[in-house]
Amino acid sequence: QVQLVESGGGLVQPGGSLRLSCAASGFTFRSYGMSWYRQAPGKERELVADIGSGGSTYYADSVKGRFTISRDNAKNTLYLQMNSLKPEDTAVYNCNAVVVGRDYWGQGTQVTVSS
Repeated sequence: QVQLVESGGGLVQPGGSLRLSCAASGFTFRSYGMSWYRQAPGKERELVADIGSGGSTYYADSVKGRFTISRDNAKNTLYLQMNSLKPEDTAVYNCNAVVVGRDYWGQGTQVTVSS
């Protein structure tokens, strides 16, 4: 079955960096686009970035120039490198895959940006 497992979250000071990982299994990872979403307390979930099977990328305006999405198809792993973090980046971050028309989500990883 499809499984997505995020890791790499934590507490970081403003201006700091984190790298999130999403280990995927149960489907042909290299054939599917992947996404990172986040949800802050009291806010709706928002798309942060996505990457197509061919490597094309999209970023929300709020993270453009600071975050980089990437994938390692040999390791079935999705990454999100987050630099110049701001307090407003605080949220639970989830990876997402749409496989054969069905949405799959990981359990999420908490990112807290605070001094």
